[in-house]
Amino acid sequence: MKKFLLFSVFLWFSMAAMPAQAEGMTKEQGDAILKELQLIKILLQKGPQQARQQRAPAAPVRAKISSTDGVSYGNPKAPLILVEFTDYECPFCKRFYDTTFAEIKKKYIDTGKLRFISRNLPLPFHKNAENAALAAACAGDQGKYWQMRKSIFGNPKEMQEEHLSAYAKDNGLNVKQFDTCMTKKTHSAKIKKDVADARVIGITGTPSFVLAKSGGDIVEGEKLIGALPLTTFEAKIKSLLK
Repeated sequence: MKKFLLFSVFLWFSMAAMPAQAEGMTKEQGDAILKELQLIKILLQKGPQQARQQRAPAAPVRAKISSTDGVSYGNPKAPLILVEFTDYECPFCKRFYDTTFAEIKKKYIDTGKLRFISRNLPLPFHKNAENAALAAACAGDQGKYWQMRKSIFGNPKEMQEEHLSAYAKDNGLNVKQFDTCMTKKTHSAKIKKDVADARVIGITGTPSFVLAKSGGDIVEGEKLIGALPLTTFEAKIKSLLK
């Protein structure tokens, strides 16, 4: 469409030049029109090439990340690792959890191909996100991290302290131990480290991920930003598994 419009302009200039010449166009005016026509010709020639460049996919952004921090789920010897940075109050994180995580778990985590690592990135404008992250970590002390995670994501409008304590009870935790952990903010330093590590690799929003091949305490992989569809994760996972 753009090429057609430019070609139309080219023809218009060509036709407009002819009556002007018949009325006694000066050499300067003629030269100016010729320059315009030459510029249009260049644009017409470059148009398709520029369009191809715009359609070219961006090069993957790489990042190095710890494979030992965070809460791990799946085969510790899995060939791939997917590190997640999440915020429990983030609607896009909930979308990933609701629509994509279960399929990734079934197809790749439960089959031993992928190890999933959850880390925290509570955003400052989400007033309940840090407490929710603390609650999940405190539940993890009693072996119920993933159960608490499910409860929190399942009730996005109920993350106040009384709700978190109720989730602990619903999931069979020792509520007194859980409440003490929350009051003392036992895992605050761990969450701050997650935030700091995310910033080091340029992750500032949630959900964000690093997908990498396993190998050592520090792995290097591709950054994936946002609640991407399952097809995107699958394409990249399959590519690395080849």
